[in-house]
Amino acid sequence: MSRRDDKRHHTTRRVTPRRLAGAAAVVVALLLVTALVAQKNGAASTKPAATAPPQPGTAPEGMAWVPGGTFWMGDNDFPDARPVHQVSVDGFWMDKTEVTNAQFGRFVRATGYVTVAERTPDPKDFPGVPPSDLKPGSIVFTPTAGPVALDDISQWWRYVPGADWRHPEGPGSDTNGNDNDPVVHVCWDDAVAYAKWAGKRLPTEAEWELAARGGLDHAEYAWGPEQKPGGKWPANVWQGRFPGENTAEDGYPRAAPVGSFPPNAFGIYDLAGNVWEWCADWYRPDYYLTSPKQNPQGPNDSVDPTEPGVPKRVQRGGSFLCSDSYCVRYRPGARGKGEVTSGASHLGFRCVKSGR
Repeated sequence: MSRRDDKRHHTTRRVTPRRLAGAAAVVVALLLVTALVAQKNGAASTKPAATAPPQPGTAPEGMAWVPGGTFWMGDNDFPDARPVHQVSVDGFWMDKTEVTNAQFGRFVRATGYVTVAERTPDPKDFPGVPPSDLKPGSIVFTPTAGPVALDDISQWWRYVPGADWRHPEGPGSDTNGNDNDPVVHVCWDDAVAYAKWAGKRLPTEAEWELAARGGLDHAEYAWGPEQKPGGKWPANVWQGRFPGENTAEDGYPRAAPVGSFPPNAFGIYDLAGNVWEWCADWYRPDYYLTSPKQNPQGPNDSVDPTEPGVPKRVQRGGSFLCSDSYCVRYRPGARGKGEVTSGASHLGFRCVKSGR
């Protein structure tokens, strides 16, 4: 398993215990220029979409209403988030916080569900790997002892047998006293299973970004144009020299309890930093060139040129590991990606419900 979390790419690759480690160009260029011109000339505020219903009655427990709107989606600083383009999304309910250890625990107790990280890998999925090496586990971030080159992620990511949502750092760790921390080490399949049990679903990528922007269209950060308004960090991200020195200026060296930072205008917390969040969409770096303008649902398949043949889903929001020296993908228009059966110690999710 290898994990990439930098300004160019963010990906969760397939877990294996031994692996931690021409003509179209013209069309693409024209599409990018057209989109950039449209962005420059477009409105700078979120407008209610004509098809968006009003808030439909009483809010479900723990959820906030996100009014439907038309907004500019994407971020031209990231190749896979180009071009910035206008999208309209119907209103929906979204969990105010990331799913917590306590909430996920209720699901497990009610259903007997076993997460992918807790299951012994199937030898058929890992040809050539001795069965004795196929042990349940997940990927855990481990800070380095000092400065290192940032071209080898195996220096800070390692596959830890026994790491899972109950043991986020591996054997010997637990979640006692951390009921309100976001659940981690959940893969896409785990998140979908929870959402179905809860009568909800994972957000589309467009829904997620509309919610994250909180009505602040074109803003560089989820909270506005300034990185540190008033000199304070409004999100849980990495401060210091990654990956060995985290000064925790924001108060948290790892994941923070949900709701530790102020909510946005919709009343939703932690849509920047803390832990990455799964979305429903398949991932393609070129999807924004052809995506629909009304309620986009993502492409029909997944392509990731950096890891051909490995289907991936979109992740959003960045994590406590996002650093300006290595990863700035906690910005609302930035994208991540992950192999669907892989989790990690900085990866969680939240759910939504349709408004009609």
